[in-house]
Amino acid sequence: MFQTLSDWFWWDRIWLPCNYTWDDLENEEGTGSVSPSQLYITIPLALLFMLLRFAFERAIATPVASAMGIKSKLRLKASNNPVFESFYISCSKHPSHEEMYGLAKKSNRTSIQVERWFRRRRNQDRPAVLKKFQESCWRFTFYLCALVGGVAVLYDKPWFHDVWEVWVGYPKQEVLTSQYWYYVMELSFYWALLFSVASDVRRKDFKVQVVHHLATIFLLNFSWSVKYIRVGTLTLLVHDLSDILLEAAKMCSYADWKRSCNVLFIIFAVVFIISRLIIFPFWIIYATTVYPLYYCPRFFLYYFFNMLMFVLQFLHIYWTYLIFRMVKKVISGNMSGDDRSDKEEEDSDENDDHSLTNGDGKRPIENGQGEH
Repeated sequence: MFQTLSDWFWWDRIWLPCNYTWDDLENEEGTGSVSPSQLYITIPLALLFMLLRFAFERAIATPVASAMGIKSKLRLKASNNPVFESFYISCSKHPSHEEMYGLAKKSNRTSIQVERWFRRRRNQDRPAVLKKFQESCWRFTFYLCALVGGVAVLYDKPWFHDVWEVWVGYPKQEVLTSQYWYYVMELSFYWALLFSVASDVRRKDFKVQVVHHLATIFLLNFSWSVKYIRVGTLTLLVHDLSDILLEAAKMCSYADWKRSCNVLFIIFAVVFIISRLIIFPFWIIYATTVYPLYYCPRFFLYYFFNMLMFVLQFLHIYWTYLIFRMVKKVISGNMSGDDRSDKEEEDSDENDDHSLTNGDGKRPIENGQGEH
């Protein structure tokens, strides 16, 4: 049954140009064979990446954070209060003034004490700055290594300088060992990102990130299986180029190195626009939508693959919108961290001392009305 479904799914009339079979992908030298099973290794490697990340964040990222002045901040925890907790989970994390007044009356507290409890409770759910830095440091390190590796793999290849070359000799193109491992490392990393997305810092574009990871994973798997490998390597290189600068800017932001953050972010914005809004659509997508028609009529994979490419491009346009918003903040001097993530609210007992008093100026009993 499974074999029948597999044969039907990988039917050559679906994935290959007209009059080609999977056996035709092999070249005369015997170095052109590809198979989806060759990428199965990326799943265990993804788990290995997650273990490596765990060790990296503690052995390398944490000392780097300390050297850049980032310290683990002790957060004041909200006291145990079933009434507030129930409202926080089931109703709202940001109660209105009327709701806070009702909660205060119900729990025999002041409205200011209720406001402070919800502020502390929200901060408990927010990731610490150190965790954000560790995550960015890990991604920065991988993207840097991937970019260096990608340039080493592609710099002497003809399609690196002339995009038309991606189709020369297709589908009997040679598949190099360096291309294979470039694919394996990148695909393993994106699998690891997808597996850890629930535990990573949750940002406002969380759903967009998941769509991006899924689209990238599909593109890498299908481009390998049907030998769109040259296009795939160029796509990976274009994406890694700007990602390095973004993670570097975020690291500086978390360390409160504002000038370095602003400079890196402006450079990132320029590189992102050039690579994602110019090079990617007008060189790479053009190469996948126009050039193949010179070799064969349209077929199913032509539409499917380009649909995924356009999904990536729409995500690039969405992120460009976010980037312009942050560039505006940089220019106006209002840039304060990653615009896609929630910021911790200030909480100080010194600023809230007045909230510990009742209307007559007396402090409530610590185990009664007061928070502890």
